[in-house]
Amino acid sequence: MNATRTTAIGAALLAAAMLVGCAGEGSAVAPQSSSSDAEAGWSVDTLDIDFATYNPLSLIIKDQGWLEAATGGEVTINWVQSTGSNKANELLRAGAADVASTAGSAALLARANGSPIRTIDVYSQPNWSAILVPAASDVTEVSQLQGTSIAATKGTDPYFFLLQSLAAGGLTTTDVRVQNLQHADGLAALQSGAVEAWSGLDPMLSSSIADGSARIVYDNIDFNSYGFLNATEEFLEASPDLAQLVVDAYERAREFAIAEPEETASILAEVAGIDPEVATAVIHDRTNFEVDPAPGDSQRQVLEFIGPIFVESGDVASQDAVDEALDSLFETRFADAADPGSLS
Repeated sequence: MNATRTTAIGAALLAAAMLVGCAGEGSAVAPQSSSSDAEAGWSVDTLDIDFATYNPLSLIIKDQGWLEAATGGEVTINWVQSTGSNKANELLRAGAADVASTAGSAALLARANGSPIRTIDVYSQPNWSAILVPAASDVTEVSQLQGTSIAATKGTDPYFFLLQSLAAGGLTTTDVRVQNLQHADGLAALQSGAVEAWSGLDPMLSSSIADGSARIVYDNIDFNSYGFLNATEEFLEASPDLAQLVVDAYERAREFAIAEPEETASILAEVAGIDPEVATAVIHDRTNFEVDPAPGDSQRQVLEFIGPIFVESGDVASQDAVDEALDSLFETRFADAADPGSLS
């Protein structure tokens, strides 16, 4: 961390401590509005934030330049790409991103394994995972995958989708050979015949169906967790002003996506390098943006179901670790105070 950033963080923390003293012991201090932060100066001079093709709202924010405009050049907005939830978690853990987007399952997994992150916004309810086989495959149901090799990216929703799908088909991971491949590599393995099935992720999933190279053998929206926007605890403590700005931008992007689905699909198609018709299908048919941005009971119910799978698969040491992570994962104050109009 450079001297400028350290000094700025120190000043922000000192100011926060003074505010807490004035408010009284135990009182909460609400995040400041974006407009007041711009007048007072920002807490740090660099914001590291991810964008991902599985998170269309991030693509809208990057495309529209709202963060850059709101900070007026006083904060360098450093965009880094996440190619999967596991990669987003790596960015957060390594300090290469202050804010990054994952599936809800991946966020819980990371925190249960000691990563100090918190979820500050729910960006969508996607149906982004499914089990695919080559178009010419004789497989028509999950139970027929016994003894086969299946590609999936560990630490992501498609991986946990696979575990649940196997259970629904009367199988476990001991009945198949799971190949831990990044999403794009998993699709390539399916297309080359290196694996018999792939637990895939949109938009690659929809693209492979559209081009006729693969077909879905199992699809279940209830096995997908929500899209979570996560931030490191260090960032939230040091820069609540920028955390609020990011959530404000996400809520403006949500309004944009709902009002302009075709433009949203166009942005996705360009960044992902996919056919516009495929992007339109992803936005229209497999993504629900009209969800409460504040993480709460709906997300907790999904994660309470997925959590024990972490323990059974050996991805988390104990159920206690899962429960403790779930109890501390959600930070709702920024979504509760979101003001998308502040970026107009």
